[in-house]
Order: sequence, then C-alpha cells, then structure tokens
Amino acid sequence: MGDQWQILFYKTPQGDSPVREFVLSLEVKAQSKVRDSIKLLAEFGVHLGFPHVKKLTGTALWELRIVGSDSIRVLYIAITGKNFLLLHGFKKKQDKTPQKEIKAAESRLTEFRLRK
Repeated sequence: MGDQWQILFYKTPQGDSPVREFVLSLEVKAQSKVRDSIKLLAEFGVHLGFPHVKKLTGTALWELRIVGSDSIRVLYIAITGKNFLLLHGFKKKQDKTPQKEIKAAESRLTEFRLRK
C-alpha cells in the first residue's frame, strides 16, 4: 500500500489532547478497539471504506466507526501530506451523529487552522 498515513491528535492551545483523553477514559477493551481502528486508518488511509469510515454529509469531516457494546466515533479530517487529524471522540447513542458532536469537531478544526 506504500507509506503509512500519520495520525495526529488535535491539541488545544494549552497542549491538551481531547481525543487521547477520551480514548483513555474508555474501558480497556474499547480502548483496544479504538487503537486497532486507528491503526487500520494509518495503514489503508483514504482507501479504508465502510463500515470502518463514513463521510459526514454536509461537512468536511469523516467518522471513524468503532462498533461493539458501545458505538464509538472519532471525527477526523485528512490534512496536508499523508496526515489525518483526529478532532473529536464520543460514544454514539442514536442513529444520527448529534450536531453538538459535529460542532465540537468543527470548532477544533477552525481553531487548528487559525494556529497554522
């Protein structure tokens, strides 16, 4: 497949990493599933398809989908070079991705771009 993609975790201006903190807050089994999914994303990049990833309609965001006893989602975007920026993680409790979760990822993306 060629070179692997780099996985970058969004960091706040204070240096916190909300996605990393979210993953660490999960049960060990769920953490392992998230890490495995992130490895798949790094290995296959933009060629990783459904059911692992899904484009969020009407946004620039993609959703890394981790299924199991909890439906976990990590919202991300591809950025310059072979890089994915993980912006926001949450447990999905309904069919549709809640607007507040999308807004959280979009505001982090805006803030990230303003700093670059």
